[in-house]
Amino acid sequence: MSFGANLQFMRRMHNGITQEELAEKMGVSRQTVSKWEMDCAYPEMEKALALSRLFNCTLDELLTGDLNSGSNAYRNIRVEQVAGFRYVRYAVVSAMPEDDAKTHQLNWAKQVGLAQPELIGWDFPAVSQEQVNVFHMHGYCAACVLPDAVDPEGVEVITQPAARYAAITIENPFSNPFALIPNAYKTLLRYMEVNGLKAISGPAGGVIECFEKEYTAAGVACMDVYIALKP
Repeated sequence: MSFGANLQFMRRMHNGITQEELAEKMGVSRQTVSKWEMDCAYPEMEKALALSRLFNCTLDELLTGDLNSGSNAYRNIRVEQVAGFRYVRYAVVSAMPEDDAKTHQLNWAKQVGLAQPELIGWDFPAVSQEQVNVFHMHGYCAACVLPDAVDPEGVEVITQPAARYAAITIENPFSNPFALIPNAYKTLLRYMEVNGLKAISGPAGGVIECFEKEYTAAGVACMDVYIALKP
């Protein structure tokens, strides 16, 4: 990754500031920033250090690293206020826990009459090293978000309060899921670091720490990835 590409990426991470805004912060012209991003010129050391401080990265990362762990599949990185909701969850530890947990929740939703269930999911960490290393098992929790009018019996209904999340959208996430989804989390964490945002650590206030939501928009398969933020 070139310095110019890194600079463009970090500018987007920094709340999408424009070339003009970055130029003003650095005390240079917009044309100078444009030349930096096209790799037609490089900043002097004082400016490079100022850029690394602004973007909360090292000088090596900015000049020679690969800060853009994302790709063209990623869009709309943002901070989003997620309204409170109720959900029913189901955790599975197996060789294919995500598929198993989602299938169970879809079948349950059909039984209780939810025609178009909204599912979210996250990794279930309570897995032993023996299960991982010997049996190649992992954990996943799928949750069915309940409409206001639905109040099922015989299951635990959990209420999550409204919370603030950092979020990013992946288009066609399953075209390369083992790269695109983990890198989406890395990109979100970089965005949070650049903008001084802190993740919630542990089950604070009954808020899900991070989750994924799949859907289709304009005929394109999408996934939103969320990381909960401290107030």
